[in-house]
Amino acid sequence: MSRIPEPLFRRKALFTAILCATLPAMASAQDAGPTILDVLDVSAKRGQVSSESTGSYTSGATTTSMKMELGHRETPQAVTVVTREQMDDFAQNDINDVLEGTTGVTVESVETDRTYYTSRGFDINNFQYDGVGLPAVYENVQGELDTAFFDRVEVVRGANGLMAGSGSPAATVNFIRKRPTAETNASVTVTGGSWDKKRIVGDVSGAVSESGAVRGRVVAGYEDKNSYLDRYSNEKQMFYGVLEADLTETTLLTLGHSSQTSDTDSPLWGALPLFYTDGSATDFARSTSTASDWSYWDNTQHNSFVELQQELAGGWRVKGSVLRLEKDSNSELFYQYGTPDPRTGDGLLAYPSQYDLNVEQWVADVYATGPFNLANRTHELVLGTTWSRSETVDESRYGQGIGDPLPPLSEWDGNYPRPTFDNGVAGSDWTDRETATYAAARWTLTDSLTAITGVRLTWLDSEGTSYGATKNTSYHAVETPYAGLIYDLDSDHSVYASYTEIFTPQTEVDISRDRLDPIDGVNYELGLKSEFLDDRVNTTVALFQTEQQNVAEVAGTFPGTQDAYYRGIDGLQSEGIELEFVGEVTDRIQLFAGYTYVNIEGADGDSAKSFVPEHLAQLRGTWEVPGVEGLKVGSEIRWQSSITQEQGVATTGPNAGATIITKQESYAVVDLMASYDFARNWNATLNVNNVTDEKYIESLKKFGASAQGFYGDPANASLTVSWVY
Repeated sequence: MSRIPEPLFRRKALFTAILCATLPAMASAQDAGPTILDVLDVSAKRGQVSSESTGSYTSGATTTSMKMELGHRETPQAVTVVTREQMDDFAQNDINDVLEGTTGVTVESVETDRTYYTSRGFDINNFQYDGVGLPAVYENVQGELDTAFFDRVEVVRGANGLMAGSGSPAATVNFIRKRPTAETNASVTVTGGSWDKKRIVGDVSGAVSESGAVRGRVVAGYEDKNSYLDRYSNEKQMFYGVLEADLTETTLLTLGHSSQTSDTDSPLWGALPLFYTDGSATDFARSTSTASDWSYWDNTQHNSFVELQQELAGGWRVKGSVLRLEKDSNSELFYQYGTPDPRTGDGLLAYPSQYDLNVEQWVADVYATGPFNLANRTHELVLGTTWSRSETVDESRYGQGIGDPLPPLSEWDGNYPRPTFDNGVAGSDWTDRETATYAAARWTLTDSLTAITGVRLTWLDSEGTSYGATKNTSYHAVETPYAGLIYDLDSDHSVYASYTEIFTPQTEVDISRDRLDPIDGVNYELGLKSEFLDDRVNTTVALFQTEQQNVAEVAGTFPGTQDAYYRGIDGLQSEGIELEFVGEVTDRIQLFAGYTYVNIEGADGDSAKSFVPEHLAQLRGTWEVPGVEGLKVGSEIRWQSSITQEQGVATTGPNAGATIITKQESYAVVDLMASYDFARNWNATLNVNNVTDEKYIESLKKFGASAQGFYGDPANASLTVSWVY
């Protein structure tokens, strides 16, 4: 399929207006010659200081929404930053932990080792490393992505097509890596916890050369743990090395590589059936697993990057980056499908399969940013281009025994003969290429009013096949405009408005195995941002509305398989409000609080995506206990409103023919922590999670024709002992 979109008139008109507004900035920058320009007055407040060096829940400037370094009130979108201090306080050792505690984000764990994320009701498919975006081949993360390498995680909610490659209205997640320090620093953390959890992470940083012009850092870790789930275990190995070199006083070269393996025995592929044939809800023990005793799922990720940054006259900077990401997934999996009988438990059937996946991605990005003078005011400009290539190869080898009846889950112990995987082969081999140019200008219109305008032009080409269907698509010079206004009410409060158009290519396929056409739409946001207590506390109030066309929805499964096909839904609208409070309330108290209300409606005005909670809230904080030097206590509460999912119709009993609705009632998960510096350079931190032992289903997002699910962690604890030099 090849298609050149014909954008609507409003898109062309807005694109022309934004481009005309940005062109004078380009011309002005070119005409400036060698003139030394004054830097922006607000630059003294900026700077991307590592969050680990501050011990704070707040961060300085962010660059996820633009390549410019923008402070809290300078960004016309809702932004959450999860700092290193927050991760360490609450043992957020993988990205699922981080995003569960992020305002407006839901973690959709449909199985143990493959996770989807949503924000404002839409799947998150924009991920970045240090601001360099990687096109999402599949909208999920396989394995457990560890946080040991990261200084912080920045999440910009809403459409961010200017810098993230597409205008998805969900969010952009930017992983900011740890960087070398000039001074020598070292740490070792050892953790032991429930279900035989063992973890150790070492981190060494400092100057490599005597002059300090060359600096390096190495982070290495190992984790091994069992689980509350029967037979499940996971082993991770992590390594990250980075080298910085000051080639000159104004030239910085950075080289880095990270790798992580996540090897799992007896993982869940799919999960537990959530209803019986008569429509009544199942209620298994939390430890129940559908996995076989021979199944496994091994995931490896390699991430290499090189950056060259050059400071220029007049406050300008040019930065070029090349990033290579390779993901390998090898597995032998066991899926159970069907609907059990409420009396006997019979009705589940076997589906064994081997699956291998390799994704290799290259991304190159170069941009220039700096100030320029126009109309006696200082403004800021970003000009850049990016190129990426993603090669995806996967293969499914189906096992003998598909459709074999299985015993009830109450009797299931994973004992199923490992079959031969010669019952058919299918797979994919395709390449996605993307080239884009982008320009953005930050206009200081008055002392109190700032505007940001920009546009991205994107060329996309795909070729290859997936399970017998073509992947050939082509989109040329698709424009994604962006506009924002920020008005400073006073020195502590600003109101903002932003507008972004949406163009999001989709990987989902229809019944003919053709990719769905891209999502098209618009995103609006209004907000109020404030700073209190000498900028130690940041608050955000954001109102948002998104309108989308052709959003993928599961429509069924391909005959003879458990693979889902999709259809496009028109007229999908999401609107709501987000509130966030973060910072140091006093010298001893740090707080993070977030609340989201989202209403998602289809073209008919009925509620859509009922598996996404309408209300979502997070609250966590720590208190340094007076009178006991080095003692800190804290707690975290995550609450969500009820969610539901339509599951077809009942086939037996008095309710035969009635629609089955699976419901997870609202629930809260409460975690506690206590940290104590018991000697010089030594600390012990105790984390107790789900202290009320709440039982809840992790996700009701559909996996195939109906949703399966499994239960979240019961009460558990871990103790971490750290030595820091």
